[in-house]
Amino acid sequence: MEESFKLLEDRIRRAAERLKELQSETESLRGELATAQSRAEDAEKRLEEAAEAQTSRAQDSKKAEGLAREVKALKKEREEIRSRLGGLVELLETLE
Repeated sequence: MEESFKLLEDRIRRAAERLKELQSETESLRGELATAQSRAEDAEKRLEEAAEAQTSRAQDSKKAEGLAREVKALKKEREEIRSRLGGLVELLETLE
């Protein structure tokens, strides 16, 4: 009977030690989880910022393309006006 109690006590001690080890591991893993979650949140924020920046660059690019077309049209219009003014100047010179 004494030996049975001794075996039971040993098993309980080992189980208690293992329980402490597992609790320690659990706390460690919870810390790692919190760190990983924080890093994941930071990464998601950076990803959102990058997506917003890319959208902004795309919009800027479209604006730049529109402005380039407008500049080209204005240059063409200026050349047409210059040509017409040249014709009018020639006509005025013939009147003198």
